[in-house]
Amino acid sequence: MDFVVTGGGTGGHIYPALAIARGLQEKYGARVHYIGGTRGMESDIVPREGFPFQAINLAGFKRSLSPANVLVAWRAARGVGQARKIIRAIQPAAVVGTGGYVCGPVVLAARLCGIPTLIHEQNALPGITNKMLSRFTDGVALTFEDSVKYFSRRARTKITGLPVRSEILEADRRVARAKLGLKGEDRLVLSFGGSQGAGSINKTMAGLLRRFCLEKPEFGVPGGDVRFLHVTGPRQHDSFMQGLDSSGIHLANNGNITVIPYLYDMPNALAASDLVICRAGAATLAELTVIGLPAILIPYPHAAGNHQEYNARALEKAGAAVVIRDEELEEKVLFNHAGRLLADCEKLAGMAGASKSLGKPRALTGILDFVGAILNRK
Repeated sequence: MDFVVTGGGTGGHIYPALAIARGLQEKYGARVHYIGGTRGMESDIVPREGFPFQAINLAGFKRSLSPANVLVAWRAARGVGQARKIIRAIQPAAVVGTGGYVCGPVVLAARLCGIPTLIHEQNALPGITNKMLSRFTDGVALTFEDSVKYFSRRARTKITGLPVRSEILEADRRVARAKLGLKGEDRLVLSFGGSQGAGSINKTMAGLLRRFCLEKPEFGVPGGDVRFLHVTGPRQHDSFMQGLDSSGIHLANNGNITVIPYLYDMPNALAASDLVICRAGAATLAELTVIGLPAILIPYPHAAGNHQEYNARALEKAGAAVVIRDEELEEKVLFNHAGRLLADCEKLAGMAGASKSLGKPRALTGILDFVGAILNRK
């Protein structure tokens, strides 16, 4: 049995596609082929993961009116033809798409070939491609309940959640906290801005850490200390450290603060944490909720369609997070929110419970079951 998986442009589309591809391999003993674009990250990532990869030449539409969209439309039409040839050669049992501009031509080509199709939408605000495809595909798997209203009533939707790495699910909190030297009542604040860091988060966290060191605030954590683990991103680490040094903050004298350029062991860091300060990408939020972590979310303001704010507001509405817009992010604002939450054990526990209620640890199983249902309808 063969399947085709498609999705590209950014890691937010590629990594869920890879998780689904591995799940299809395990459940069906299937050969999984990946169709991506020539310009997206998938052309580099997917072959290294061991999946047969074929690319079609595409580009994304501009959201504003632009003459460039004429060329994009032409390439998309040609891409459907290219994808159709590939799909006819493979003859897959089904095609699964996770979004990005490459997903459209591939799923449409599968439809023209009479192949069952399923798409997965990661964000609370669906992308243009998936909203269009929902009118033609056999099923739409969703991460957020809030996104249901953006699809046609005729679309066959199912809330499955977003697959997360098995390492996240398997990490043990007790073991993880022991590795970091945390005592029973200590509170760990983990902050990061993505793999490359985020300038606005780094700037504000630098101010928060200076204030924490100089004012020695009492957050009211009974019997324990507040500890910080901040990830700057590799390119911004040196400037961040220089800024702390120039402010008289020397980490050698402040054992409660750890600053690193990159976090290789994210599963254990998350398992050990009590509060997370971060962006609001769908994959990150899936990991937070499957563990049950309270968060202060700072959505990336330049995400397509501002979808990160929609993601963040979904958690805020459920009581699992506090949202600070990037343009409103200031040292005092972040410091006050973090201090208030860390001092209120009952509030923090309530947010943790709300976060956990949103988590979908069986997301991959739900998606694979959806694929099975579509195959049975064939």
